Amino acid sequence: MQTIGIKDLQTNPAILTKALEAKHYTMITKRSNPIGIAISFDDAIVSNGLKTSLLIDGYKDGNISLGQLAKSLDISKQKAMHLLSMMGIDVVAYDFEDDLKTVEKFL
Repeated sequence: MQTIGIKDLQTNPAILTKALEAKHYTMITKRSNPIGIAISFDDAIVSNGLKTSLLIDGYKDGNISLGQLAKSLDISKQKAMHLLSMMGIDVVAYDFEDDLKTVEKFL
């Protein structure tokens, strides 16, 4: 998350524009105290809502687990997995090469 001071915004508002175009969450501060967060606007926020979109982004970035996602959305893990799969997001991430190495150990 990027942090921008309110004085920096007054002198150079393009800083915020660049951060939003890069889809970075940006904390805005006044005298080093957080006063707000700026997020880029996209279709996912409209269709899923802000809370769901932020949680899904957190899951995709590896910041929260599937269980934490489900609990935060007050849905079952199965429904969370279905939601993610409907959005084209991998629910299980694993390396096929690791599986092959494991199988080779048993052969």
